[in-house]
Amino acid sequence: MNLIQILILAVIQGAAELLPVSSSAHVIMAEKLMGLDPTSPEMTFLLIMLHTGTMIAVLGYFWPQWKAIFKSTRQERISFIQSLGVATALTGIIGYALKFLIEKVFLRHQIHAEIEQIFGNLLLIATSLAGVGSLIIWAGSKGRTEAPEARLDQKRAGLIGAVQGLCMPFRGFSRSGATISTGLLLGIPRLQAEQFSFALAVVLTPPLIVREAHRLLRDRGLGHEVEILHSLRPGLLGMVFSFLAGWLALKWLSSWLERGKWSYFGYYCWAASLCVFLFYFST
Repeated sequence: MNLIQILILAVIQGAAELLPVSSSAHVIMAEKLMGLDPTSPEMTFLLIMLHTGTMIAVLGYFWPQWKAIFKSTRQERISFIQSLGVATALTGIIGYALKFLIEKVFLRHQIHAEIEQIFGNLLLIATSLAGVGSLIIWAGSKGRTEAPEARLDQKRAGLIGAVQGLCMPFRGFSRSGATISTGLLLGIPRLQAEQFSFALAVVLTPPLIVREAHRLLRDRGLGHEVEILHSLRPGLLGMVFSFLAGWLALKWLSSWLERGKWSYFGYYCWAASLCVFLFYFST
């Protein structure tokens, strides 16, 4: 993997991870088009670094807003923490229930079946993109109508967390697209829906990064530690570019969300879904 490929993947990962268009679908397609193997230890390590870069962008971008919440009244602070806890718990329960179901039922005939085996399935990715695109368009059209805004309480937070759990096993079903859209459909103000969606990402992403790093070392063995260390410098470079791309993507997302252009992301997902379908049937 050369420097140009690393930079391309960093920009794609950084932008698509934080826009509601599914980073996984875009990264997998980019890897296939560049002839890269997504299962290689070098590739896995690079993606861990890129995810870290985008998460730093999220922390930096939303920190002033989250800081304001924690500096507000004790009741608002406790309510926000409780909502995060309920949503994260439901994400974990539903996500791991789906993981168990897929591995033990749909992949039961495969030796050492793991949910990661379906991540590169282009047909599933295309279907997921079409599904999340439809959800985004629905939420965007509803957002243009006059409706009273609802408070983010534990019930609504739980529904957002449940939807996030449904997204976990399916590459192409954008986490941010689904969670922000669910918030909009529940009547939550746009800015609050965006803040809460990415607060959930900050809670959820670090354990997933640790899990992927553990899988990498477990599956490849200690003999590949030197190979991973050699990937550290290009990984750090990719992390910087994914941070920059992620920061710009967040500014773009916030702008379109506030200006009522949320549904445009849904139309993009439909177009991306069609491209993946065409690629799948042409290969």
